[in-house]
Amino acid sequence: MGPRKYLTTVRRKKKKGESRSKEGVFVVERRKHPRIRIELPLDYSLVDRGETHRGSGVNTSEGGLLVYLPEAMEIGAVLKIGILFVKGFEQNVIQGIAKVGWSDLATPKAWGEYRYGLEFQSFQEGDLQKLKTLLKEVGKTHER
Repeated sequence: MGPRKYLTTVRRKKKKGESRSKEGVFVVERRKHPRIRIELPLDYSLVDRGETHRGSGVNTSEGGLLVYLPEAMEIGAVLKIGILFVKGFEQNVIQGIAKVGWSDLATPKAWGEYRYGLEFQSFQEGDLQKLKTLLKEVGKTHER
């Protein structure tokens, strides 16, 4: 699933007698879980391999996250992930399993990073609640 599947552009036509300033285009978010822009380090490994690598999450929701990884992955690959974040003076980790849902083939390999959409499959006990709390707190910060 590509990122564009989740967005719909709606054109609003002006009604008779309305000023031209009321014309416009707006984007409607169709995701089940809206994404919150938050950059977090991410440790990951393929489920069937033990070698851990570092990537970065760019935006996250309860359903998945957009990541940049240093290696090419196939769509459908299953990863063990650890999302790292700091709360107060304490370092925390949200651990779970995610599947590569889509990849951005337009990302230049020369940058040394590949862009992927990961879909959460499961979490360690209590970690989904940690993620919900983190997203809620970050969401409130961005509203200001």
